Amino acid sequence: MFFARGQLGPVHWGFTDREGGVSAGEFGSLNLGGHVGDDPGAVETNRSRVAEAMSVSRDHLLFLQQCHGNDVVVVDGPWGASGAPRADGVVTTTPGLALAALVADCTPVLLADPVAGVVAAVHAGRPGMTSRIVDVTVARMRGLGAREITAVVGPSVCGRCYEVPADLRDEAAAVSPESAGVSWTGTPAVDVASGVVAQLHTNDVAVQWIAGCAREDERLYSYRRDGRTGRFAGVVVLEAS
Repeated sequence: MFFARGQLGPVHWGFTDREGGVSAGEFGSLNLGGHVGDDPGAVETNRSRVAEAMSVSRDHLLFLQQCHGNDVVVVDGPWGASGAPRADGVVTTTPGLALAALVADCTPVLLADPVAGVVAAVHAGRPGMTSRIVDVTVARMRGLGAREITAVVGPSVCGRCYEVPADLRDEAAAVSPESAGVSWTGTPAVDVASGVVAQLHTNDVAVQWIAGCAREDERLYSYRRDGRTGRFAGVVVLEAS
């Protein structure tokens, strides 16, 4: 179920993999994405299993309607009747809420100040990196009292596997030079995770980077590799006292 997981004081985090769920076919088996064509009942069962593994009730495991932007919301309880908001980052100071970021090549980022009791989850694709969603999230966290923030950056497609037109590489490099890459075949590429890590360092955030390329590791979902596929997630929760 978990590609990697860990703990920072009262903060628990994890990055899921493909194992331990009930989805079938190309979504097998722990698909957490509800927008990719999988059976909704299977997705809900998978999400419930992850909630249980993170020691929260299902309604306290919060997914966003991700849209490749830089909007970041602050939440203090389960989503209401209107459902999940359209955003790519979520922050809370409420213990017992598990915040999730869905990915299938993009970079999942989990952030925490365990002392201040502030946590966040971020979906950072190329558009999110170039629009500096990391900066927005860190600012929101500091506005809620965070001072010493640590980030855990999860597995994503590596720079060698993310071939793009030259103009897109140039656009990304203009924001974060560290993101400019070259693919396995020598063509222009973008290393989103390197750009994200550079932005975290600029914000004085300590970084733990989990090794792994989504496209190269079949334990993970990868849109670049498979096209129609599921989603794995980064999940972070501040333990309830």
